[in-house]
Amino acid sequence: MLLGVLLLACGMIFLFPNSFEPSPKFITVSKGQSFSTLADSLADKGIIVSSFTFKLAGRMLGVTQKMRVGKYSFVSGISNLNILEDIKSGLSTVSSSVSLREGVRTRVFARILKRHVGIDSSRFMQFYHDTSLIGIYPHNATSIEGYLMPDTYSFYWQDDERVIVQRMITEFREFFVDSLKLQMKKLGYDLNDVMTMASIVEGEAVYDDERPVIAGVYYNRLKRRMRLQADPTVWFVVSDTSKRLTRNSLKVHSSYNTYLNYGLPPGPINNPGRRSILAALYPAHHNFIYFVADNAGHHRFAKNYEEHQRNVRLYLIARENAKNGVK
Repeated sequence: MLLGVLLLACGMIFLFPNSFEPSPKFITVSKGQSFSTLADSLADKGIIVSSFTFKLAGRMLGVTQKMRVGKYSFVSGISNLNILEDIKSGLSTVSSSVSLREGVRTRVFARILKRHVGIDSSRFMQFYHDTSLIGIYPHNATSIEGYLMPDTYSFYWQDDERVIVQRMITEFREFFVDSLKLQMKKLGYDLNDVMTMASIVEGEAVYDDERPVIAGVYYNRLKRRMRLQADPTVWFVVSDTSKRLTRNSLKVHSSYNTYLNYGLPPGPINNPGRRSILAALYPAHHNFIYFVADNAGHHRFAKNYEEHQRNVRLYLIARENAKNGVK
């Protein structure tokens, strides 16, 4: 009789199916998390019937100190025993798909990864100045800004921050093949220069067909010893303190302010995508030295200041018409 009661109790504790909807449901086991809080989270999400019996089962099996960090997927009908075996071995861990888009700064990537993958964003940023991770020499970079390849990645919950950084830089290195390095040498620029130009193009362009044209404009200005006067470089400086660029923004003293300084800024201002990198390496050949938005995502290009001023007036008229609802 007693044996039967014990067997029934063990069956209830270990083998009783936990039913829930919708199925599957997900739970994360984080670094430093206690077994008790995990059990409470499982109960709160409705994955287990009782946190008490789950905690009891965990102590009986010695799992309370042997949890694997990860994001887990559990289907309805799973028993406490199966859940415990999973979190002990990491069998049901799943990866998260994270889209890291072009033109985004490294610190924003850190915030996105913290939200979706549970990383320590501060530790991620500790690698910001570890340029040895770039792995292409010489690069003359002072940070990894610009070298984290935008893409859609699959990472596991709380993957090591250094591993994630290396994964994104490896993606860049695999893209930047020997033919691109050869083209870089033909242009007469180093890797940091090319990636800086690519990041400026990324900050300016909306449409792919304009990327090489915009790159060509900036190379033409460099050749003529003109200031680049690229708005994205100023935004890189003032974005923490301003919601938009103003005339005062253009006067901010910074080595990145291309309205005040000649030449390229010290380094990339964001992480450019493949198409902007190619545009920086293969710029369009033309005589344009100015461009302005046309209020529809494209730009009007000009070979001299007078033509540029006409384009600016057209832009202002289009902006005013848009404000007043005139098509």
